[in-house]
Amino acid sequence: MRGTAFTAALGVVTALCLPGVAVAAGPGPDRAGSSASAGTSGPVEGTVRRLALESRSATEAAVSVRNTDRFGLMGVSWKDASAEVQGKIEARSRNAVTGAWTPWVELEPLKAGLDGVRPGARGATEPVWVGAADGAEVRVSGGTAALPAGLELDLVDPGKAGRGGAAKSAPASGARAAAAAVAPGPESTSPRPDVVTRAQWGADESLNNEGPIYLAGGKIKALFVHHTAAAAPYECADSAAIVRGLHVYHVKTNGWRDLGYNFLVDKCGTLFEGRQGGVDQPVMGAHTYGFNSESTSVAVLGDHTTAGASPEALEGISKMAAYKLGQYDADMDGTTTLTAGATQKNYAGTSFTAGQPYQFKTVSGHRDGFNTECPGHQLYPQLDTIRKSGPAARLKIGAVNEKAVVPGGTAKTPGPLVVDFSTSTAAPLVSSFELLVDGTSVATVGGDATRAATMLSLGSHRVQVRATAKNGKVSTSLPVTVEADVSDVKYVPVLPKRLMDTREGVGVPKAKVGPGEVAILKVAGVQGIPAYGVTSVALNVTATNPTEAGHVSVYPNGVARPSTSNLNFTAGQTIPNLVVVPVQDGMIQFYNSAGTVDLIADITGYFSK
Repeated sequence: MRGTAFTAALGVVTALCLPGVAVAAGPGPDRAGSSASAGTSGPVEGTVRRLALESRSATEAAVSVRNTDRFGLMGVSWKDASAEVQGKIEARSRNAVTGAWTPWVELEPLKAGLDGVRPGARGATEPVWVGAADGAEVRVSGGTAALPAGLELDLVDPGKAGRGGAAKSAPASGARAAAAAVAPGPESTSPRPDVVTRAQWGADESLNNEGPIYLAGGKIKALFVHHTAAAAPYECADSAAIVRGLHVYHVKTNGWRDLGYNFLVDKCGTLFEGRQGGVDQPVMGAHTYGFNSESTSVAVLGDHTTAGASPEALEGISKMAAYKLGQYDADMDGTTTLTAGATQKNYAGTSFTAGQPYQFKTVSGHRDGFNTECPGHQLYPQLDTIRKSGPAARLKIGAVNEKAVVPGGTAKTPGPLVVDFSTSTAAPLVSSFELLVDGTSVATVGGDATRAATMLSLGSHRVQVRATAKNGKVSTSLPVTVEADVSDVKYVPVLPKRLMDTREGVGVPKAKVGPGEVAILKVAGVQGIPAYGVTSVALNVTATNPTEAGHVSVYPNGVARPSTSNLNFTAGQTIPNLVVVPVQDGMIQFYNSAGTVDLIADITGYFSK
């Protein structure tokens, strides 16, 4: 059974999503290859070295250390998580390669209880990534109140992939064993993106013996975008080390149960699995205070206060947003209602009252829910681009043969299949829809269509609709099962009778069918065919006198023209073919692709209920 949070509605806020600037540049601990192939030989053990700050007065303290073992991430912490530090906390680091010191930067203290009320939790600042450093200095000054006890500088070595002495795996506690037994998450309408798993980036799972917490409602309604802020320039080969550093700091320094973010993405667009519990699961993270109980998160590695995220990073966010929101029938470019878990204000000054509902965009920035600059002044305006970059959203089949059906439901037919579908994405943004039967495309219609049709062979079939957006991205509806069964359907053969002849004006006006034109033929109530109850007709269709090569498509009235052809011809050729076509509104349509052609249709039988 999925666990519940200590207070599901409360939510938590993550570190590394507050304003900051780069501390130090330099080569990172990992140089084995790009983050896109960030595999390791097993869990990598990270370490934290803590150095006590020396008191200079009741309101000032400092520490300076040089020629230390290399570290990649640093922050300041203190014993009482609820205590506040008055004045500025400033830090700088020394580059291990050049020996140069970076400028001083201010570290932002984090709110107490960010991952719940946890024994042993410490107060802390957000950590900063410094690359490869071997020296650090911290100073606290300018306050008017006494400093809290136990002020320490925390230096995190994220470990090196492939290094000997890898950390032991965590024991399979009851919580973790239960998590491993969780059923697969819901199917999404969007493809699951490639993700560097925790095992691949070298998560030390011995730090995580509590197991994940899943959203109490089991549904993700929004995705919050963050940046890790205060990060030094990095190479994408360093990304796995940065993620490991965050993991170690969040657990060993903050005292959190795990890494706060659900997912992370680097500037090369590589996605990383964050908080444990399953990429496909509604895992509760520690990212947006007050709104974690109904949302998930993606954090962009780097500081985007003065520069926007790369196109690759934006694409990574888009892919993850489409996948996670597509699991729960949400639109990336839509809105949703979230219930506040805390009374507070966001960055824009909007007030939230715990227990009250508020409207959010389904893809929101951290600042929309909490008083922080995150995801940065330059990344925040880019969110609208992300919202409009996804595939067709909320794609679903609503009816089969004009009878309502729900995703995962079952419908029956004697053979004709007319599928009504919908999407919340505007038609001008969609290129085409395809009707899939057992995974194979059987008909293609335009982006403004809402219906497609085909004939099914006997048996049970998995039916879906696949949409291709103008941006090339694809989404696929959840399937419905359609059982084709003729046990209660009657086929009535008839002596061949002519229903249509464009040469003589039978059934339609006397004229050849031109290129791209459609001839509409009424069949119900004609030539002895019943006016009601006919589900499809069997026709012998003949093309004659064509002026150039082309094809004819025969399909039900009222549906978008399929891409398939029923009859192919060359110039001057006369060619017949037997066609079984569903009847919609008592009429059927004949489409000619090229040139001009005369069409003839003779009825040979019909199907009725």
